[in-house]
Amino acid sequence: MQFNKKLKDIKTYEAGKPIELVVREFGIEAKDIVKLASNENPYGCSLKVQKAVTDIVANMALYPDDSMMKLKLALQKRFDIAEENLIIGNGSDQVIEFIMHAKAESNTKILINSVTFAMYEIYAKHVGAEVIRTVSQEHNLEEFYDLYKSEKPDIIFLCTPNNPTGDAIDVNNMMTFLEKVDNNTLVVVDGAYMEYAAFKDESKKIDPKELIKKFSNVIYLGTFSKAYGLGGMRVGYGISSALIIQELYKLRPPFNITTLSLEAACVALEDEIFVQKSIISCFSEMKRYEVFATKQKIDIIDSYTNFVTLCLQEHQNSTELANALLRKGMIVRDLSGYGMNALRVTVGTPEQNSRFFTLIEQLL
Repeated sequence: MQFNKKLKDIKTYEAGKPIELVVREFGIEAKDIVKLASNENPYGCSLKVQKAVTDIVANMALYPDDSMMKLKLALQKRFDIAEENLIIGNGSDQVIEFIMHAKAESNTKILINSVTFAMYEIYAKHVGAEVIRTVSQEHNLEEFYDLYKSEKPDIIFLCTPNNPTGDAIDVNNMMTFLEKVDNNTLVVVDGAYMEYAAFKDESKKIDPKELIKKFSNVIYLGTFSKAYGLGGMRVGYGISSALIIQELYKLRPPFNITTLSLEAACVALEDEIFVQKSIISCFSEMKRYEVFATKQKIDIIDSYTNFVTLCLQEHQNSTELANALLRKGMIVRDLSGYGMNALRVTVGTPEQNSRFFTLIEQLL
């Protein structure tokens, strides 16, 4: 059987191993497994969200409100934007897919960082676009601009904070870069971890309203999967000019967000106390990782997210280490697929982090 030739060069995206798979493969009880691989909120989601979702389960026979008006109004209020500037996706991944199909095709170029979210490249290959990468591991905007001038890409992706490294771009530097990009080049600013960056450092905080007011060719992406603890609900959004949003809507399937997901996201926005407590705990626990890395002589990238990237020494192997941890019920992310001898570890609860330190010290 023949398939689309564009699929030949596409590698399947590998998500973090689920707890259920580790139970089946290694015979470890679920209660003894710690998952620190997918940057989920270790504290789950707000109790208010859990109650709200439970209260509406009886309405599952009905299709969700396809206008998503309740969630749109909540996001409009949060960011002080108009409805025409907003699109909701099944995770921000779906909005990335809309962007790629709306702007790219086989004769276009996509510019991304050398190490960044894998789905940018995968979606680019869906349409046969050419992917151009920087050389620097962390976002170097001078390098981005040099490649922009020489390669003339149709789409530029800036992931800040960046996944899987955790570094973030200074907002003033990003604004200077955007001023030099022509209006026909679409720039995607992926802020999936922005709640963490904004808390840690004001200079990294992006205001979506200000961004799209200054630049009509920019789209900002956000998600409820990280700080809000709704990874299982799959809700993301894009904020941009009315023209760009209008084009993306042509690609949106009907009812792309479930009733439960819409309600969960709305209530999650209301419980800012839960989000702030989660973020405070994250950066408090991150200090323990920094101390651990220093003690073990491991390089750690300064992180503006809810995870840390531990760059191992030459005599250590990230794949072997990740597999050894897996056999002990500890799930972390091996970054060898990104060309890095490193582990990405979600900052968990104090108990989860203590277990990680104990296990990895034994293995090292």
